[in-house]
Amino acid sequence: MVDPVRYQQIGEQRDIELCEEIFKNARNELYLNMRFLDVSLSSVRYEVRPGIGSIGTNGFSFFYDPDYLFYLYKKGRVQVNRAYLHMVFHCLFCHMDTRGNRERYLWDLSCDIAMEAILDGLYQKCTYQKRSPYRRNIYLWLEKELDVLTAQGVYTILQKSNISKEEREALALEFYVDSHEYWDDKKVNSSLRQNSWSNKREKMQTNMETFSNDEDESHKSLRKQVEIENREKYDYKQFLRKFAVLKEELYVDEDSFDYAFYTYGLSLYGNMPLVEPLEYKEQHKIEDFVIVIDTSMSCSGELVKRFLEETYTILWESESYFRKVNIRIIQCDDQVQADKLVTNKEEMKEYMEQFTIIGQGGTDFRPAFKYVNNLMAKGAFTKLKGLLYFTDGQGIFPLKKPIYDTAFIFIREQYADVSVPPWAIKLILEQGDLEEMSKGGKEE
Repeated sequence: MVDPVRYQQIGEQRDIELCEEIFKNARNELYLNMRFLDVSLSSVRYEVRPGIGSIGTNGFSFFYDPDYLFYLYKKGRVQVNRAYLHMVFHCLFCHMDTRGNRERYLWDLSCDIAMEAILDGLYQKCTYQKRSPYRRNIYLWLEKELDVLTAQGVYTILQKSNISKEEREALALEFYVDSHEYWDDKKVNSSLRQNSWSNKREKMQTNMETFSNDEDESHKSLRKQVEIENREKYDYKQFLRKFAVLKEELYVDEDSFDYAFYTYGLSLYGNMPLVEPLEYKEQHKIEDFVIVIDTSMSCSGELVKRFLEETYTILWESESYFRKVNIRIIQCDDQVQADKLVTNKEEMKEYMEQFTIIGQGGTDFRPAFKYVNNLMAKGAFTKLKGLLYFTDGQGIFPLKKPIYDTAFIFIREQYADVSVPPWAIKLILEQGDLEEMSKGGKEE
């Protein structure tokens, strides 16, 4: 007589072996069509989870319900291939580690839409499926505002659109592929996971540039996503330090003070130390500074305001500014609209509380530089080190290099590279970067 328990165990083992074979076949088929994904496709284990009714990943393993995987396979190999690649893309773009303070449901949905958009743009036989009319309309709607459908870009649009609960549920049903419950796996070292997949993504870009040619349309969407994600990340605090000046400030310099001579003098002469600490210290800090705000209609007022708030927070940390400063905040579209002089923390805080954008005309960078140059000629600055210009990048640049350092901060809801004159410093940030800075500031 056959032991029913043993019989069940044998059946389950066969199911596991068959599921792993399905995954391996999917991995091999994807590799043959996209060799630049070789390392990424082989970087996960397969772990069975009977009864979960889905598949998912924590960045190190694919968790699957055998019944669900068989269901996908019966629908066709393409469905398994897409699910495999969809989860790998979540890992490559570090979606599980960049959720931050975003609304969880909306972020997860945005990630799914962005990854399905990549899959739908691959035009590979092993992943091709006909888009539904509803899906096509969603892509057309998003592409009106986004050049590339990144998770952050989609999230921003969905958040601004205030879509109803019913619309969210319809989107989730259309783009659902995998469960995201394992993204928050407490057993996983999130820093290790993110660093590991970031390295794979950088190698993947190199492989894409090696194996693909510029005219290869089948990988165009994926390549753009990778280039955006791999762009250089900036420490804005360190970036601001480029505009600091060296100056003596009244401050006890403990670094140059020798306590041995001090205590020896006290013991030898009673109340008379041999040396005393210096009452000044040379420090690199920001004193004279200009912030120009592009107030043209094309520049998002909300993004500019949030960026100014972050700049205010960084500038007024104790190690970044002098007690007495000379900061000019200029609003300019195609002409200078407003100029505010800030000399201390209280004035800066009051300005931020009452801040409103003035202008909304066209964009021309030249009037602001001409205005600052006139201020310098009138002696408005002691030693102007630099000027920051917050803008969307669509404007006319001055031809001549100013005598002070200049940086253009391009505030974009969707990342895109911008050319600047060779004498200018360039920094490009998205709304997602602002959220990460805000998160970092709160944690500190």
